[in-house]
This record gives sequence, structure tokens and C-alpha cells, in this order.
Amino acid sequence: MFSRLNQVARHLLRPMPNYGYTSAAASSVSKRSLSDYRYSSLDASERQKKNIVTGACLIIGNEILNGKTKEANSHYLAKWCFSLGISLQRVDIIPDVEDDIIEAVRRLSHNYDIVVTSGGIGPTHDDITYESIAKAFHLPLVLHGEAYSLMKKKTAEHRDPVRAAFNFDVPSKELDGKKKMVLLPHDSSRPVEDQAILACRDKYWVPVSVVNGNVYILPGIPELFKHLLDGLTRHIKPRVQSNGKIRVTIKTLQPESQMADYLTGLAKRMAPKDIDVGSYPKFQVENTVVLVGEDRAELETVIPEILENLEGTLVSIEMPGNPVEGETEVKAPGVEES
Repeated sequence: MFSRLNQVARHLLRPMPNYGYTSAAASSVSKRSLSDYRYSSLDASERQKKNIVTGACLIIGNEILNGKTKEANSHYLAKWCFSLGISLQRVDIIPDVEDDIIEAVRRLSHNYDIVVTSGGIGPTHDDITYESIAKAFHLPLVLHGEAYSLMKKKTAEHRDPVRAAFNFDVPSKELDGKKKMVLLPHDSSRPVEDQAILACRDKYWVPVSVVNGNVYILPGIPELFKHLLDGLTRHIKPRVQSNGKIRVTIKTLQPESQMADYLTGLAKRMAPKDIDVGSYPKFQVENTVVLVGEDRAELETVIPEILENLEGTLVSIEMPGNPVEGETEVKAPGVEES
């Protein structure tokens, strides 16, 4: 709740962004000119080399919006970004609708340094992510030869003998479906190796298509999404110049109404130091206060004050570079496991 005070204050101090778009619901994206977003092949090359500060996530899939599937990939991406020092600033969830995908991916690519999409790259009729993103940037879909060869190799090694025996030399609907998954948006003016990354080639044939220099297209299957995202770390990390954020977690039995005045004042004092203060209650249980910032010395200085005022307990201090998988918090000295 209190972290919003910091966010609002910072937002008001920033120049208003020039989004240069209208939503798909308000206006058909077919009426939008690509020049509205100032894209070119040169822009894409520069975008793929520039430092990464901000990030966005685009979740694509009707199954998410209708409640059939629980969305987990944005949560994993948020932890991944936090561990690298990337400021994840937006998560959009949209249906499998071409116009919505085109509008969203253009907007996010224009406004953020890195965009990670999830979903819609399978072999079925509703898997339209590659096709839609290709249209968004006026690119053709081209078979990625290396990914296709790796697909054949991994298929032959499959533990299911029926799948392993699939014949790639005989035309069929199933073969068309397989090829659809390696038909990637392609810019002929740019190097092929800059447009697709086989991030986990030892285990998976699935490529990460890179479009417009900063849009990374990942599958929606959570296990596969996680592995491929982790595989991208070595490609992305050198471009992140931030030292990363530090997260301090404190628990207290005080209700929010009792600590509201103190936390409001604390949030105002910490805002100029670029430290967010958040309060997260559990119903009829203890409350959690979280501080996030880059200034380690300032955080360590203010911790004793918070513990005293809230009669709280220091639970953890999470440092940059912690592994994303599993528990990421580093327990503070002397704190017992609950």
C-alpha cells in the first residue's frame, strides 16, 4: 500500500511519455502506421545492443483470461528481472487476438528496453503469436533451419518410440504443425543469429525468437518458459548496468492501522533515496513490511529503527544475483527458519 506513495511521487516527477498509440479496443491497429513507433532495421540493431534498465511482460492466451490456466510465468519473470537488476514495470495479459497482440507488442517494444512474451507459439489454430508479431513489424515468417534440425534430432531421441519414429520426410498435417513452431519473424537486413537464440539447445529445440531487437518470444508452458528464460541470462546480463535491488523483509504483529502513520513518514523519507516502502498484510496474521532499493548502506542504517518502531523481526535481506529457482531470500544472521 505504502509503496504506491513512492510510485506516485516518482511518476509525477517524470516527463510524460509519448506513447503514440491507441488501444485495439478504441481503434483498429490496421489504421496505425509503423512510423508512429519510429521503427527501422537500424533501430532494432541499436535496441538489441543498448543497456537494459526497464522491462515489460506480455502474457498471451485466452486460457489465462477465462481462468482455465493459472498464470505463473509473469511471477517467475519478475523474480528473474529482480535478480538481474531489471526494473519490470508492466505486465499485460491479452487474448489470442491478432489486433490485440499487434497493438500490445508495438507499444511495449517502443516503451521498454526488453519485452518478454509468453504463450501462443504452439502448433494449433489459436497459436498466432509468431504470425501476429511478424505482422506488427512488417516481417515475413521464415523457417529457422537450425531450430528445425534440432527439432528433428530431439524428436528422434524422444523416449516415446512412437514420437521418436515420426517421419519428417513425408508431408502431413502433423508435419505442418511442427514446422509452424519454427516459422519465425525474420528481418532479412539483420544477422540471423541476432534474431533467434537456442538458449537451451542441450535439452530443448525451442528457439527464443528476438524481434525488433528487444522482443523475446517464449512459450507459455511454465517449465519450458523457466528453462529458456534462465538460458537467456547469459545473453542479457552483460547489458544490465544496474547493481540490482536489495529487498529487506520485516515481519510484525502490529496491525496496519497502528503502523500506518509511521510507515507514511518513512516512505516520504525514503523516496528521495529511491527506496520503496511496502506494507503487505495477512488476514488475522502478522504483517510484512518490505523495503526495496539499491543503497545498501542506507537500508542497513534504517533497519534497526524499523524493528524498534514496529516491534518487528528481520526475516531476510535479499541481495542481487540470488538464484531465481526456489527460495531466493537470504536469511538474516540469527534468524531461525519458520
